[in-house]
Formats: sequence, C-alpha cells, structure tokens
Amino acid sequence: MTTELAERPPMPQPTTSTPRAILQVIAVIGITLSLFQLYAAGAQPLGLFFQRPIHLGFILVLCFLIYPVFGQGRKRGVLGWAIDGALIICSVLVGAWVPMNIDIIANSIFPRQIDVTVGVITALVVLEGARRAVGLGMTIIGAVFIAYAFAGSRGELPFLADWMPGILNHRGYSLDRLASQLTLGAEGIFGLPLGVAATFIFVFVLFGAFLEVTGAGKFFIDLAYASTGRQRGGPAKAAVIASAGMGSISGSAIANVVTTGAFTIPLMKKLGYRPAQAGGIEAAASTGGQIMPPLMGAGAFLMSEFTQIAYVDIVLVSIFPAFLYFGAVYLLVHIAAVKQGMTGLSADELPSTRKVMADGWHFMLPLVALVWLLVSGFSPMRVGFYAIVSVIAAASARSLWSFARAQPTMDGFVALCRRGLSLTAQAMELGARNAVAVSMACAVAGIIVGVVGLTGLGLKFSSMMIAFSGGNILLALILVLLASLILGMGLPVTAAYIVLIILVGPALTAEFGVPLLIAHLVVFWYSQDSNVTPPVALAAFAGAAIAGSKPMETSFQSWKFAKGLYLIPLFMVFNESIILGGPVPLVLWNGFLAILALVAFAACLEGYLFAPIAMWQRVAIVPGAVAVFWPDFRVEVVGVAILLAVLSLNWINGRSERSGEMAAG
Repeated sequence: MTTELAERPPMPQPTTSTPRAILQVIAVIGITLSLFQLYAAGAQPLGLFFQRPIHLGFILVLCFLIYPVFGQGRKRGVLGWAIDGALIICSVLVGAWVPMNIDIIANSIFPRQIDVTVGVITALVVLEGARRAVGLGMTIIGAVFIAYAFAGSRGELPFLADWMPGILNHRGYSLDRLASQLTLGAEGIFGLPLGVAATFIFVFVLFGAFLEVTGAGKFFIDLAYASTGRQRGGPAKAAVIASAGMGSISGSAIANVVTTGAFTIPLMKKLGYRPAQAGGIEAAASTGGQIMPPLMGAGAFLMSEFTQIAYVDIVLVSIFPAFLYFGAVYLLVHIAAVKQGMTGLSADELPSTRKVMADGWHFMLPLVALVWLLVSGFSPMRVGFYAIVSVIAAASARSLWSFARAQPTMDGFVALCRRGLSLTAQAMELGARNAVAVSMACAVAGIIVGVVGLTGLGLKFSSMMIAFSGGNILLALILVLLASLILGMGLPVTAAYIVLIILVGPALTAEFGVPLLIAHLVVFWYSQDSNVTPPVALAAFAGAAIAGSKPMETSFQSWKFAKGLYLIPLFMVFNESIILGGPVPLVLWNGFLAILALVAFAACLEGYLFAPIAMWQRVAIVPGAVAVFWPDFRVEVVGVAILLAVLSLNWINGRSERSGEMAAG
C-alpha cells in the first residue's frame, strides 16, 4: 500500500496521560472488531442476536478505553481505573450475554431475573458510553425516554404522570417490562438502528478509513484544485468539489471541514475571501457531503432499513437533489468571487491534473467497483466488503508497480510488505475508532425506538404535530425544521434523523400524505441543519477555528451558502416526481423548475448574477420563486415566466456592461 497518509477526521487522539500499553490494547481490540466485521460481511453472515450484541460489546470496551471517565486531558488514577474497569467488565457481559443464552431467552415465556438485571446493566452502560462518545445531550434524551416509560399509574414513577399533558399519559411500565423490551428483543437497544450500525455503517466507515490511510483524501483534494483552481474563486470551488467527495466518505461534516478545510480555507483567504466567508463556504460544502451519494454518511443505510426500499434505489434518487445542493453552493461561491473581482490561482500554485491522475488514478477503481456492485444488486454489506478488498488490491498493486520500477531487493520487498501490513492495521484501528460514536448514538436510539413502540408515543406525537400545524403541510415542515435544529444542538446527524423520523415520520406520511421515501429524505436533509444554522452551526464553528474568524459571523455565512438545504426538501414535497419519477416530460419539467428556482434564489440573495440586480428585480424574484413551488401547473408557468424575464434582463445588462468595458478599453 502507498506510504502517503491523508489527513484524518477528528477522533480521540492519544494524550500524554494515555499509557502505551492502553494504546496497544485499543489497537488490538479495534483490529479484532474490524476482522470480526469483515468475516461477517464477506464470509459468514451472523444472526442479529449474535452480530449486534457482540458489536456493541466491542464498541463499549473501546469507548471506555478511549474516553476516560474524567476526560481525556486527565489521568484516570486509581478511582478512574476502578470505574472504567468495572464498566469494561460490564461491556464484555453485555456483548456476551444474549449470544450465550439465546436459546434459553427465546424459549422463556417470562424473562428470568438475571436477564432483567443484565438488561438494566446494558441500558446503564449504553447511556454512559453515549455520554462519553456522543455527548451529554444524547444521554439525557435516552434517560428522559426511560423516565417516560416509567411514568404512569402502573409504572415505577407514577408521580411523573401528573407533569405530562393528557395526550402524553399512558399506563406506565415496570422495570422488568422495560428491561425486557430494551434488551431481550429486536425492538430496543439491539433493534434496527444498532443493526444498521453493526453491519452497513461499520463496513463503510472501515472502507473510508482504508481510503484515508492510503492517501485517497489528498488525491481527491488535489484533483479538485487542479480542475478548478484557475477559475475565479478557484479554491472555494475546489472546496465544494472536494467536500462532495470527501464528505460522503468521512461520514461527518465536522470531520470534512477539518480535513479539506485545512487546505481550502487558507487558500480562500489568500485569494481574497473574508475569513468568515472562507469558513462558511467550507462548512456549507462539507455539510453537503452527508447528502452526497453513494454513501451519504450513514443515512442511506438507515433509510433503506426503515423504508424497506433498496439501498441502490435511495442512492439513485438522491443524485439529483445532491447535484442541486452543490450546484447552488457552487453558484453562490462564483457570484461572490465575481462581485469581489477575484481571479484564479496561477498554474505554478496548482498541482498538475495529469500528475495528480498519474499518481492517484488507482483510487478511482474502488469507487467504480462500489457503484458497479451496488447497481448489480449485491447487498450493501457485501458491497462494502468487496470495496475494502478493492482498495487494498489497488493500493498494493500500485505499490508493487512502483517497487518493480525501482531497483527491487529482497530487503526492500520485506520492508514494503511490513509497511502494507502496518497501514492495513492502522486502517482497521481507525475504522473501529471512527465507528464508536455512531454506534453509541444508534444504541441510545434503540432505547428511544423501544420506548416509542411500548408506549405508542409516535401516534401521540403525530396528533400533537397536526394540532400545532393546523393541518398545514408547510407549517408542519417548519416544525420539523425547528425540531431538527434543537435536536442537532446535542445530537449528531444520524441520531437526530433517527429520533425525528420515529416521532414525525408517521404524521408526515399518514396525516399529510407525504410519500414514505420523501418523508425520510426531508427529515434526513433537515437533520443536517445544525451544522450550518445559527446559533448552533457546529461545522461552521470548526471552520471558524481554522479561518481565525468569529464563530457567529462564520455560522451566518454558512447559513447563507447552504440555503439549498432548506429549499430542496420543500421542492421534493411539492414536486414529487423528481424523487418518485413519473412521465418523462413531467420529470424534466420539475427538474428544470428546481434548477431555475435555485439559480434565481441565489441571484436574489447575492443581488448579482451576470450583473448587479436592481432591488425591484430582487423583489420580483420572490413571488416567482414561490410560484414554481406551487403544486399547480398554471401557477408554475407564471413563476417561470417571471424568473426567466428577470434573469434574461440581467443577462442583457451584463452583456451591455461588458461591451461598454471593452469599448472603453
């Protein structure tokens, strides 16, 4: 494998307080988990009550080793090791109990007391692991749902029923009943969210780790620069393109910001973008990586399991919306560059496209193999396995070719093999580390799913949503947007999506008539908004740290550049054919409407397209943009006529200005 390492996404790093022996234990456990997952993905699929508990046990052990009880910057000490040691023992018990007792558990009418006790331990260690790996917000939400299950006349905490509105009241459940629901079936912690994390998500996180360790990250960034660097605002456009590729691999908008932003933000500042602009552009572009096929972070896998729609179908219908999002960000970047009179970088400052492709063309092969296998109908888990094999094969073949062209010696060959094994081990450890946070989030999401199923909370929440919105779909979508923003303050994107779709999904589909797939896509897109929306804007804060700008100013810039994140889901709801398909003329018409509306909206927002746009024209664009969203063909035609008239007039003005400048010159 190649020796060049790419920039890695943020993950727990060794500190001076981490003993070397513990680092070695973490590496061994991480590699063992990756080998277990590769075996299950490529050789022998395991039953859900084997795969999921074993995966959770490994993840919990890694979590408590990586995240000390008193924080990473402090030594554990005797007390810390006593606490973490006990939790690690409990984690091993959690991972082994159900697989070792599956026959007894399956044949028992009522749970044994020992099963209930282990169930309570499982819930507690999952909540503590989530506190360390995901944040206190996720743990609080999980604890609130557990308390809600106990609140009722027959529950463990009957007094809590007095604090809840009538619609939320229920009978209440005992500790034995809740522990059984959460840990002895497929509707709790070992349910669908953890199942997806233990199969599809892990294998693709591992695929991303192999790509990063072999240098694919630097290849995609260099290729983006070589392709766009000479254009106006080239580094910003390179950030958009590089983030589209890297974001889908990394699975985290914040990881994407610090990975690609380390290169793009300083160059954007050098070119003339204000620091807050540079950080905001990178945050907006990096957030789009989570909605970019083929991986889409972890969302596509979860969506496939929730909707029972084939993964490849979800990927295919997501291509055009992702293209719209990145097209809108790209256009806003271009307009900002033109308004500020920027130029591109010189050829001397940019990598050569030919050299970049010559050095890294083999990184394209695993992605081609991945897409081909998906289209061919292989399961996502098997696709991930073969994609990893293809990365190893491509990187190894390239290294052997370079070795053969030099002066090959036996010592050099041995060193090459050792290096390849070392990088393979690094990738396996990195993949396991990167899977800890999302797996813990999915485990707590299982608690939420279990409580919702037990108490019927989903139907009650749907009734509340209908009452608050008054049956108006636009108001309902605004409520979803606000809820996702609030959840995003304490949850990662994947967890926010799971919680939201459990609570509001039934209402969107059953009461407002939104098709199932579109409801999931809308919730998934809106779950990204905490990365770019003030006052939260987590990805923008990461961009501000690199750009040296004010976090709040940077977050407003990211909010501006990421406007497609809010508008495109609305277009999905009111123009279903761009997702669900239909007659070709209708699909083409709605696709044209979406592109035109986003171009007009970007021009209105910036007050510029081909030339400065007068205020009255910007005002005229607003009703035109609203009209093309209207579910009535006649209204849409009027909206198109308004937008085309304004944009055509702006093009004529721009052409006249350029002609005048040429005549004066």
